[in-house]
Amino acid sequence: MTAEDLTQTTLAKVFTAWRRIRHRDAVNAYAMRTLLNTYLAESRRKRPAELLTGEPPERPVETPGPELRLAILGALATLPPKARAVVVLRYWADLSVDQVAGLLGCSAGHVKSQSARALDKLRLLLDDVATEPDGVGAIKLPNSAGE
Repeated sequence: MTAEDLTQTTLAKVFTAWRRIRHRDAVNAYAMRTLLNTYLAESRRKRPAELLTGEPPERPVETPGPELRLAILGALATLPPKARAVVVLRYWADLSVDQVAGLLGCSAGHVKSQSARALDKLRLLLDDVATEPDGVGAIKLPNSAGE
């Protein structure tokens, strides 16, 4: 909060409380206390930290072409339905192991083993796509631990 914002907020609060201020000689003290309380209340709020740099932002990630998307969808289609659901919920919807287990009605260990097997199979199927010389690939599948 800038000093101007803080002053404006304090002025508004003092104005709305003007009728309640009984001792007119205490207006200055009331305004100073209101200013301090406003500042402290604002400083307690969580604000996202800004990172100021002298460098321009990185280039945006280039979106993969339709060939890569089709290859991934084709590889996902080869998975059994439950394994496909685990992979999609875990890595596309970004749900935790416990959340996926709750949605699918199975144990967390089952989700972990299904995702490990499914990722291994996807790695084998997509290995040739990821190593294409035209740069279409660059597929980075998460490891079995989900990292």
